[in-house]
Amino acid sequence: MMLKKYIVGSWLLILLFGFNACESFLEEDNYSSITAESYITEDTADDLIVNIYTGLRGAYKVYDVNFYGTDIFTTKGAFYDTNALNEYFNITSSSGGSCWSGNYTIVSYANTAINRYENQIAWSEGNLTKKAYGIAQAKALRALAYYNMVQQYGGVVLELEETSSIRSDYARSTEEETFAQIIKDLEDAIPDLLVSPDFGRISKRAAQHLLADVYVSRGYKSFGSSSDFTTAAALAESAINGYDIRTQTFGEVFDFDNQENDEVLFSVQYGDGGDYVDRNNNKHAIFLSSLIDYVGIARTNPYGRTDFGAMPTSFFYGLFAENDSREEATIHRVLYANENNTYVSTVGQDVIVPGDTVIYFPKTAITGDELTEALNRYWVYNPDQYYYGKPDNVAGAIYQYSSNVVTTNFPIFKKFGDEGFDETEGGYRDTYVFRVAETHLIAAEAYLKAGNQEKALVNINRVRERATGETNYYTAVTIDDILNERAMELAGEESRWAILKRTGKLEERINLYNPHVIDHGKFDASIHLLRPIPASEMELTDGSLEQNFGY
Repeated sequence: MMLKKYIVGSWLLILLFGFNACESFLEEDNYSSITAESYITEDTADDLIVNIYTGLRGAYKVYDVNFYGTDIFTTKGAFYDTNALNEYFNITSSSGGSCWSGNYTIVSYANTAINRYENQIAWSEGNLTKKAYGIAQAKALRALAYYNMVQQYGGVVLELEETSSIRSDYARSTEEETFAQIIKDLEDAIPDLLVSPDFGRISKRAAQHLLADVYVSRGYKSFGSSSDFTTAAALAESAINGYDIRTQTFGEVFDFDNQENDEVLFSVQYGDGGDYVDRNNNKHAIFLSSLIDYVGIARTNPYGRTDFGAMPTSFFYGLFAENDSREEATIHRVLYANENNTYVSTVGQDVIVPGDTVIYFPKTAITGDELTEALNRYWVYNPDQYYYGKPDNVAGAIYQYSSNVVTTNFPIFKKFGDEGFDETEGGYRDTYVFRVAETHLIAAEAYLKAGNQEKALVNINRVRERATGETNYYTAVTIDDILNERAMELAGEESRWAILKRTGKLEERINLYNPHVIDHGKFDASIHLLRPIPASEMELTDGSLEQNFGY
């Protein structure tokens, strides 16, 4: 049975254990005979594990620190506008805190589960395997949360026990110690995880995928070694486990009705239940323009309403070759009307009915008479017009750029398209965390860093072949090749910032491809390769929590 069917019931656990996950407590009379101690038995213990999975939803709706300030995403404002995380301009300790809080929620839930499994629940002999499986899931998810944080903040507070009292003496471990704990948790977990669990639970292969990525990241560190890359490659091969990604197209992987497919190693589950229980994913809304301001697109429409200030860069759109099937599955180059309306300009008017083209973004610029003819029927924005601003009007065309109230026009994302959403919220598409295509790219990077070009090529070419039909497209592979393939394959799924950081390519690529950084970026490698510890966390300690340099 799928995990999402269990998530509604886990909200009782949030109420029962919510106080244990906080730093402050309320004293109240107990008007119910239900307590944490009486509710949790070996028969109900799995609710503790399901509770950890619910915490993933918040952690994987953290978009700012993962996408801003990268080569493939920038802001939708004018080039002179400022966004601290995008241009590394006046970043303060109030920036990017949701990554910290979201992932420590997972850590807290995992610590509670591990403690109760090990010390509270009376397990019968016949359920010891169930006990081991629950602890393995909790440790793997705790490792995932700590890995999300160590990439952003460096060394963090390694809290491995259930919170039972108010404390203010938290201190950070080193980055090396944090990596060691992540590896220990995963190595402890993998033997007791299932190969084919219920969809939505972390599997043995998903944990191997994660551990491979951890070893690749550690391999770049001063405390890492070249053996980390060979270890990562072997783990990635185990996670791939012979699965052939060519058995389904990229588009099929993202088909809304095919989310539980064999390529997905791990995903954050949603469902079609009530709002804020199962239907609260907003990922469909994160790379959209102001669609409801186009004449012919109603407030309720098939695309959604924008809920994030980022957009793809021109560099991203330019990566896709003509024969790359990922482009069509990733972005909309045509947006269609879903209401009757009439566009009126000083030149003329155009009657719009549902199904008509509202705006077209050609891959190759169209000009001259072809552009004029098209602008008599719908908006056209060529590739050099995607950013903020209004192009010059085309004489005689009905659609006059000066009258478009949408000032930033760009091909919006398609691959996260959802159903049943309420504008920005209410979606119930699952969020993919790990896919086998990414495992191939992790393997390619690991083999490359280990000096094995041949096997690096096998893995990157497998991903490229699925996208284009071309075999052996690459005859040599570089880190830039892998980063470009990751951009096309995993845009909006991976933490692009963390990948650029680990490969040492962040500063180079934002200075080449992020237009706002090019205009007025203030990136400083001595500061900005780590995020600030949130001010709210600093204020809760007695001075023991050390802030990252420069903040």
